[in-house]
Amino acid sequence: MITNTLSTTLAPPVEETRYEEELARGLAAADEEAFAAIYRRWGSLVHTMATRLLGDAHEAEDVTQQVFLGAWHGRSGFRPERGPLGAWLVGIARRKTVDALAARTRRLTLIAAAAHDTDAGAEQGEAAPDRVLDRVLLVDALLRLPQQHREVLCMAFYEDLTQAQIAERTGMPLGTVKSHARRGLHRLRLVIEQSAAPGTGM
Repeated sequence: MITNTLSTTLAPPVEETRYEEELARGLAAADEEAFAAIYRRWGSLVHTMATRLLGDAHEAEDVTQQVFLGAWHGRSGFRPERGPLGAWLVGIARRKTVDALAARTRRLTLIAAAAHDTDAGAEQGEAAPDRVLDRVLLVDALLRLPQQHREVLCMAFYEDLTQAQIAERTGMPLGTVKSHARRGLHRLRLVIEQSAAPGTGM
């Protein structure tokens, strides 16, 4: 009797397990209703996890969207025999959160490097301040871009990744990466032109 009671207590509820298996099958079949149910079931968990690791609720929202976008486009990679659907989503969330932290570190490094170059130029009486100004303008312009545009451009310029590699890392379709890169470059040019225009204070 004790053994039976323990096994019943420790085993996941049958209905819940079956429901998760149904959702997994729906995801594999590209069923949008099943995917919406998956988001309702695990969205808050992913967001909470990302918020705790990032310390920023808004950034966590972006990561949560990336997690489920990556899950949808990478659904063929889910293998039920390797573990439940929830654990698979948590694994994606960890990778996306690590990527977000790395992107934040790169942004802070760029800002620190630009500030350092500015200080060094002032101390050494640098004869060509235009280079420092250009770098400051570039960093400032990058920080004003939408996050996805900024991350695609940073991965392309600073990590020398191809658009196909960026798509693989982020889970975004290649066409979406190309679109973010194109729009990001266009916005970057506009921001730089506006910042450098007379009367802007730059």
